Amino acid sequence: MSSQPTSQTETPTEIAAARERFLTDDNISAGVRESISTSWRRSRAFNVHADRLELPFVREPNLESPLVSAARPIIRQLADDLSAEPVSIILTSSDGVVLSRATAHRPLGRMLDEVSLAPGYSYSEEHAGTNGIGTALENRQATLVRGSEHYASLLADLSCAGVPIVHPVSGAVMGALDLTGLADDGGPLLLSLAKSATAQIEQRMLSQASERESRLLNAYLATCRRAPQMMVLAIAGDVVLMNQRLRLAVDPQDQISLLEHAVDQTLDATASRLVSTMASGRAARLSPVPEYWDERSGMAVFHVHILDSGERLEPRTPTRRAGSGLPGVVGRSSSWQQCCDRVARHVGVGEWIAVAGETGTGRSTVLRASATRARGSVRVFSAQDLRVPEILDALAVELDRDDFSVVLRDIDTLDGPTLAHVASMLQGRESAGWVGVTVGHVTVDALHDADAAAILLPFFSHTVPIPPLRHRIEDLHDLIPTLLRQLTRGRELTVSAEAMRSLSKYSWPGNVAQLRQILREIVTHQRSGVIDVHQLPPSCRSLSRHTLTRIEALERDAIIRSLEENGGSKATAAAALGISRATIYRKIKEFGIDV
Repeated sequence: MSSQPTSQTETPTEIAAARERFLTDDNISAGVRESISTSWRRSRAFNVHADRLELPFVREPNLESPLVSAARPIIRQLADDLSAEPVSIILTSSDGVVLSRATAHRPLGRMLDEVSLAPGYSYSEEHAGTNGIGTALENRQATLVRGSEHYASLLADLSCAGVPIVHPVSGAVMGALDLTGLADDGGPLLLSLAKSATAQIEQRMLSQASERESRLLNAYLATCRRAPQMMVLAIAGDVVLMNQRLRLAVDPQDQISLLEHAVDQTLDATASRLVSTMASGRAARLSPVPEYWDERSGMAVFHVHILDSGERLEPRTPTRRAGSGLPGVVGRSSSWQQCCDRVARHVGVGEWIAVAGETGTGRSTVLRASATRARGSVRVFSAQDLRVPEILDALAVELDRDDFSVVLRDIDTLDGPTLAHVASMLQGRESAGWVGVTVGHVTVDALHDADAAAILLPFFSHTVPIPPLRHRIEDLHDLIPTLLRQLTRGRELTVSAEAMRSLSKYSWPGNVAQLRQILREIVTHQRSGVIDVHQLPPSCRSLSRHTLTRIEALERDAIIRSLEENGGSKATAAAALGISRATIYRKIKEFGIDV
């Protein structure tokens, strides 16, 4: 991306007008820098809102990281030099999360607080759109974004000059340094200062690099100079270096295979005589460079030889099945199949497991089906039921039986005392029967109460994550016919191709449970025939990627109804709603309305 500022012929007013044209009709004016227009398109693809910011608080910054330690004195000196100027110095991580912010100008500090340009918040393009931090990280180039070049209108009063910070040994982007000031103040000067400060930070990182990393870099460079025609791989600890010849010769999956083989060789020198088969089926041999072999520190430099004998081993691919093999469970996607297989395998050998995922994904369905197939009958208790003393007593009675099979749903939503009580029931019953639980987090140790989680965690040897429906959207082709047969009790009700396309484009925040509810509402009005796109609820006829607020949902539904009532005419629909044509065009694109 070009780091040059807007030319003199591109006034702030012209840039603002160009941004509005882009948001309305996708038209990019000739005066807009290519780097900015490309970033605008990415921001739209990320579904960033143009009129407000919805930035997530990602995490508390690690102020003891090597990056922060290297940058701290540079930022302190720069802050002293700019103490009289309306400029803020911002350090971020490689994923755009703000680590620190320094400014002596209180009005500017308040402005930055209002747009969440503060520690812990993410300014990646995915969340904030075009801006000096996210766009610099996206393109790995120094970037100046001024005024209305920002995708989000709330940033139009600012100039942001961001520069990626690259680790001098590994070449990885460690973060970014950004100087942010008012839109009318010295943008090019900010960029120049940011570049100079970044260079100083990178120099400090080099001086702070460990002796092992420095030795590895010198050994790697020396090997590359001696044999430029060879493919070279070097490793030491967490640092991995490979030359361009190797990167171009093998794909990323094969690079992972090579790295694993290299680590094995550092642990066992005899492995150098072995030929490694990579993920693609190609064969490779790693030849260590003797003078740079240090088994004690784990440092090694290799020449890589790709053995293309003309006959490659074909990678094994699993046979794709139409169903999971579990009773009442459907889905053809590989991610769903793998999850079902893992759950069934653990349940089949009697292991107590947790199944994690979003609400409505089918966690308890998979658990119950696996238990039914492997163990016969199964008793299911929901967290809501367990808040009732009588139900807790019923669970205690069930767990006292021989060879019990129990599923506990949404156990992470229970309060601490109830969790502790359930844990006391499970104590000592591990060999008497089987228990499976569903949780809404990735791991069982993320339960509501930390102490109770520590008690429950030992009971469950495995946690299997279930993918949300939006990550296995191809399963709709199995789920919809199955659900319709259940809801209509076997009557012939199908979905048109156009309606299926709309359903496939929806993000399904409520997962399979939401799909069932939508089909249930349709079935109340139609028991047979074909469901067409106009019979779907408005939410399923839009392509918005973010979860809409209640106001946005009402706004989207009103636009869809107005378009339908006015024969699809956007101008007439806008007039009926009392909004401008430019606004309705923008909202149609923002909500992904397809009517």
